[in-house]
Amino acid sequence: MTTLAADREIEALMALHPKGFDLSLDRVTRLLERLGNPQDLLPPVIHIAGTNGKGSCAAFSRALLEAAGHLVHVHTSPHLVSWAERYRLAAEGGGKLVDDETFADAIARVAKANDGQKITVFEILTAVTFILFSEHPAEAAIIEVGLGGRFDATNVVARPAVSVIMPVSMDHEAYLGDRVELIAAEKAGIMKRGCPVVIGAQESETALQVLIETAERLECPTFVYGQDFLAFEENGRMVYQDEDGLMDLPPPRLPGRHQFANAAAAIAAVKAAGFEISHRAAEKAMTHVAWPGRMQKLAQGRLAELAPKGADIWLDGGHNPGAGVVVAEALAEQEEKNPRPLFLISGMINTKDQSGYFRAFKGLVRHVYTVPVSLSDAGVPNDELAVRATEAGLTAEPVSSVANALMLLRDTWDGPAPRILIGGSLYLAGAVLAENGTPPT
Repeated sequence: MTTLAADREIEALMALHPKGFDLSLDRVTRLLERLGNPQDLLPPVIHIAGTNGKGSCAAFSRALLEAAGHLVHVHTSPHLVSWAERYRLAAEGGGKLVDDETFADAIARVAKANDGQKITVFEILTAVTFILFSEHPAEAAIIEVGLGGRFDATNVVARPAVSVIMPVSMDHEAYLGDRVELIAAEKAGIMKRGCPVVIGAQESETALQVLIETAERLECPTFVYGQDFLAFEENGRMVYQDEDGLMDLPPPRLPGRHQFANAAAAIAAVKAAGFEISHRAAEKAMTHVAWPGRMQKLAQGRLAELAPKGADIWLDGGHNPGAGVVVAEALAEQEEKNPRPLFLISGMINTKDQSGYFRAFKGLVRHVYTVPVSLSDAGVPNDELAVRATEAGLTAEPVSSVANALMLLRDTWDGPAPRILIGGSLYLAGAVLAENGTPPT
């Protein structure tokens, strides 16, 4: 976890500069010039945008490259418990989260170079990414977009080895537009002329068309899920197929059918970036991939111990209707294999479509316990969130905390051991992992 030195640096930045996003490349470009343009000194970059699935694609890409013996840097956002989670530096045997001394030093240097100029904290932390990744040796860098694409601070990489667009759906409408084609156009902004593009599985034909047309206009070699590559389940295995043939692989360790498509996009991306992935490396990657806070099983820990005996507890930070659908499908798949009564403990923030998220669980969830989101000023009050869940056709009641919801369920449920989903917000997922004593490593 991040310790005091890096935390103090970030708290100082928070006091000086605005939180949130102010989408523009001008400020970060100016800062990076003062730092010697470290973004131009990176190893081959896999740049990933999309509404849902970005983090999973990054996790699969890392697993594939490390299984093939490569040294890999990974930048993801947001973090769940510690700021250091955003920066995984390449190391023999697998990347490690940045240590506090290295992290604090990089933040201080970037802040000094900025010299008090107007900038957002995310832009400073993105510059920290480029400083860290340029100063530590690696053979690849996986960089996840923060918000949107075109004006995201990560979009200063001039020639990515591959740009990846994962599923696009409605989210962040205030920043990106209120129609899926507008959001797709913003995500497509990470494409660079002549650089390979991988387009993951899209639920919207309109979004897909925008992405393909943009790639064609920029003369990018383009690989589209369902046309140039795909994955499907056969006899409990995952079969990946592209122009090179078939790979018969174990099912991904990350639960849910949607992870087949996410894994496929990562395989296509790593190959498009110029890396060879053997069948053995792909097999190892599918069984070793890890992505905290996304359909993560909580088998032990302080919170897990409060649940009804034998409960099957899952944690997921998905927070929009598209994420709700894929999580609900993953749980429905589990219900088919191993039926259990399902309960939802949910907290959400006020910039998300709460009723849209809850609608995905209609007919699947027995009851919802709504809780506050302690780590965000934008958390929806738990009584208001219960109303949103009720409007979506679920029964719901507000409870003061996740711990109290688990204990209430333990004390009032007298049926078979339940399945419990804790979800609706990455802020909530981070708070749960911290309280449970199982932060990401």
